[in-house]
This record gives sequence, C-alpha cells and structure tokens, in this order.
Amino acid sequence: MDEIQHWVKDYLPHLKLNVLGEETLNTLYMTFVSGALSCVLGIFIGVTLFLTAKESYKENLIIYRILSFIVNIFRAVPFIILIILLFPVTKWIVGTILGVNAALPALVISAGAFYARLVELALREVDKGVIEASQSMGANLSTLIFKVLLPESSPALISGLTVTLISLVGGTAVAGAIGAGGLGNLAYLEGFQRSHLDVVWVATLVILLIVLCIQLIGDGVVRSIDKR
Repeated sequence: MDEIQHWVKDYLPHLKLNVLGEETLNTLYMTFVSGALSCVLGIFIGVTLFLTAKESYKENLIIYRILSFIVNIFRAVPFIILIILLFPVTKWIVGTILGVNAALPALVISAGAFYARLVELALREVDKGVIEASQSMGANLSTLIFKVLLPESSPALISGLTVTLISLVGGTAVAGAIGAGGLGNLAYLEGFQRSHLDVVWVATLVILLIVLCIQLIGDGVVRSIDKR
C-alpha cells in the first residue's frame, strides 16, 4: 500500500486516492439508483405505449399520442438543460439542487424516457403467434404482460437496460460538472479548472472502466438468457 501511495505521489501528484474512491462511489450510486428507478419507469411507460398503440391489444390512440409526445420531449431535451429546467422540481423533492441525490430526478426522467422507447421496440419484436396463443388460452392482461411479453422480450430488455446504464454514466459526469458530485465533478472542478490533468485522466479512465464493466455484465446476462 505504501508503494502505491509513493507511486501516486510521484506520477499523479494532484490525485487524492480517498477523494477518487469517494467520487467513484458517488458515480456508482447515481448510476445504479437512477438506473433501477429508470428501469421501472421505462417498463411501465414502454408497456403502456405498446398496449395502446394502433391495432394493439388495448388500443387507445389518445393515451398513446399524449404519452409518446411526453417521451419524445424528454428524449429531445439535452441533459444539461433538463437538469436546469428541473431545478424547482429537484429542490421540492430533494430539498437542494446540489449533491448526488439532486442529480437523481433529472437522471431518472431522462433515462426513463429513453428506456421506455427501447422497451416498446423490444415488445414489438415478440412473436405475435406466442401472444395470440396465450390469449386463446384465456390469459388476462397481467398474465400477458408478466408471463409472455416481458419474459419473451427479456434479452432485448437487458440489452436496452445496458445501453441506458451506460448513458447514465455519461449523465452523471455532466451532472457532476454542475455540482452533483461524482467523477464528473472530480474531473471538471478538481482537474480541468485547476489544470490538474492527471486528475482528469484518472477520472476519465475510471469512468471508462465502469462503462466497460457494465457492458461486459450486460452482454453476459443477455447470452445466458437468450434461448435463440
């Protein structure tokens, strides 16, 4: 451990390992908490979009168009602008616009809208013959959703969630640059603004490692559950 500290001091003079560890945990916290909430929100919205679409099982074009419009709006707004627009909501929910928890509302809304579209697309790929067979056997709506649609589309859902989590890592970096904490905060405030390029490079490397781990785990899960 002493050798590592000496090496860091010699080659990364501005990097503090305890700060790096803390901000890495903050990034992981923001990514996976917002990822879990975005997954629930995205599945709910995506399933609703699928069911209410034209010629679908619970066709309701009014609900579909309103929900689709809202999803498109939140997908189109750049994330850094969305954070600013949601400051009042964030302040009301969290009590502050700074810190890791303050980043969660914007992350969840942005990623939830993104994932909802991926869920809708995944459900459209489910074999209609399987759906019709379950309906002919008397499956009700909840059975259709939880026993047919979601299990049959699970590989695509996991792939979409992997992409969503990776985009959330990027979102935490943006949020960190305006006071949310995490590796983005470390790279921008402690690194870039103070011209400590060693801090910028290390923070970037850790972010890349997180993204790589998410991708590898996601691909592994998809391979294990894909029956095709």
